[in-house]
Amino acid sequence: MDTRRPVTVEPPDHEGGRLVRIHDQAVGRAYGLWDMIVFPHRAGLDMGDEDDIAASHVIEWIDGGPHDWERR
Repeated sequence: MDTRRPVTVEPPDHEGGRLVRIHDQAVGRAYGLWDMIVFPHRAGLDMGDEDDIAASHVIEWIDGGPHDWERR
């Protein structure tokens, strides 16, 4: 059984962007929760609004959560 989440958000880079992958394919760099609505929507996934994105169980946030957009 595959337990990976369909959406993966990489750690913030030096510009505050986070690479977003959907089903292991890079779809863009997000700079905030708004982008996290747009990228999945373009891939056919309705993720809801920013609050829904932040609470979603289908997104794996690597090295930070939905409110972490600056490199540590």
